Amino acid sequence: MSSSAAIHVGTRELRANLASHLRTAAAGHTVFITVDGQVVAQLGPVGSGGHPDSIEALIATGLVVAPRRADRKIEEMVFELPAGLSSDRALREIRGR
Repeated sequence: MSSSAAIHVGTRELRANLASHLRTAAAGHTVFITVDGQVVAQLGPVGSGGHPDSIEALIATGLVVAPRRADRKIEEMVFELPAGLSSDRALREIRGR
């Protein structure tokens, strides 16, 4: 995804200016399509994989919420868990329950 601001369009705007939005996507940008203000789809260049590749892209799609404090560092946590452990059991182990 480019460093420019994310482009959000509603379905009516998308239908009215589809060719323009397709050119934008072909140029390497991602266009997020909204319904009632919620992002429901994205239009991007071929080969983009369809997966956001940065935290900024995840924030733009609404999949994650931007942190309230940008100066806060999150430490990476690594846990050694036995193979074959179910996800709910693993979370209980990690949380100490």
